[in-house]
Amino acid sequence: MDDEFGAGYARSVASEQHVHALGDRTAVAALDAGEDPRTVWFALCDAMDVPAERRWGRDDPHRRASGRSGRAAG
Repeated sequence: MDDEFGAGYARSVASEQHVHALGDRTAVAALDAGEDPRTVWFALCDAMDVPAERRWGRDDPHRRASGRSGRAAG
């Protein structure tokens, strides 16, 4: 969420934006209720008109490399 909305606004969106597809709950409430994080994220993206090409976050080769092995490459 920080990549898409910025750190401050992301927290506001997560705690204040009620999303119809999540039963008119906020992302925080849906996650607290046990909803799958991916489901919450995509519902929030639909509600906030996030383009499909930005829904997976930035393509950061450093983050991607460290994510595969569980540690930073190098």
